[in-house]
Amino acid sequence: MEFHDPRGRPAGPIDPYTCSAPIGPGDTIGLFANGFPDSVAFVEHIGAALEAAMPDVSVRVWNKGNASALASDEQLTEIAATCTAVIAAYGH
Repeated sequence: MEFHDPRGRPAGPIDPYTCSAPIGPGDTIGLFANGFPDSVAFVEHIGAALEAAMPDVSVRVWNKGNASALASDEQLTEIAATCTAVIAAYGH
């Protein structure tokens, strides 16, 4: 029996992700669910892991509610006003 590894080989160089936000005590990380089924549960799981790893940082969750809709101006304004960083969950 032979197993096939489905992972492809990179066609070009791998660029490491170097963007970051300075997160510290008292900061808030926003988690933005995309509206697919279970997307809120998924970002809440991420939020629990973040809070366990960074107990001085708070987490807030937003739900777009409809995967095919754009984020509302109200949501974007609230996130920008209250969060140091935001993680948007795409896919399903």
